[in-house]
Amino acid sequence: MTRVAGIDCGTNSIRLLVADYDAATGELVELDRRMIIVRLGQGVDKTGRLAPEALERTFAACREYAVVIKELGAERLRFVATSASRDAENRDAFVRGVVEILGVEPEVISGDQEAEFSFVGATKELVGADHLEQPFLVVDIGGGSTEFVVGDTHVRAARSVDVGCVRMTERHLVVDGVVTDPPTEAQIAAMRADIEAALDLAAETVPLEEARTLVGLAGSVTTVAGIALGLPAYESEAIHHSRISYDQVRAISERMLTSTHAERAAIPVMHPGRVDVIGAGALVLLAIMERVGAREVVVSEHDILDGIAIKTAEEAVADQRRS
Repeated sequence: MTRVAGIDCGTNSIRLLVADYDAATGELVELDRRMIIVRLGQGVDKTGRLAPEALERTFAACREYAVVIKELGAERLRFVATSASRDAENRDAFVRGVVEILGVEPEVISGDQEAEFSFVGATKELVGADHLEQPFLVVDIGGGSTEFVVGDTHVRAARSVDVGCVRMTERHLVVDGVVTDPPTEAQIAAMRADIEAALDLAAETVPLEEARTLVGLAGSVTTVAGIALGLPAYESEAIHHSRISYDQVRAISERMLTSTHAERAAIPVMHPGRVDVIGAGALVLLAIMERVGAREVVVSEHDILDGIAIKTAEEAVADQRRS
């Protein structure tokens, strides 16, 4: 077994996975998985810079994760940073802070790399499943961007576009620093137009119409699934590989965009950090399903974080064999 740690630092959250990897079977055995909402991408779409308070929230989470990684004795750590840190002018400050705390430099990966990691993590357990047709279309709806990947046992085409739950919320639903609660029809229409334009961009590279199974990743999708399943609390095992219909997604999207902050916060599966952005995230998912004609979405709790861990472990094993 090879023990590795992977960190996925996105626009809205930073997540840690520590796992053992069995090179003989390709199995990843989870030891610790956790998430902290840090909103690293706060204001990036408008200012082009990472806010000092957002950096400090992220560094505090890194300090917590450093303790876990040391206690579990991970042999190798990989820190992957996505949309917000790609876009920021002051990303050097972010890099320096991570190196000081964790001892590794964050990889500010491209959208295409992000898509590949997501695909590997999401589909490893799905390949060969009798009830699922290939190719898969994996969509990872993040805070600042959404990744689209079409493939079967490997990636055939991928594209990252700048549409995510935080970016759409800040761009269209924030007025004078306050989130409109609930948004107006005009705000929703403007957000929907932005999403459709992003889908047009994705379709230039990724053959969306070829997909036979839609696989949805990340917090917006898993939260929608938890609501659809009527869970009394967030239950990862119940959400993982659940199949949520188009009609359910449409109803939840409409509900999230017409409810108040207090009503959304009262939903049992709702993480406090997603209350203000879930409407935008649900709308992105709905628009994708409508564009590809998907009758349902298969929800995966395994995503880019699992892909990071798998790739890191494979590289570690290869290095051991060479030495």
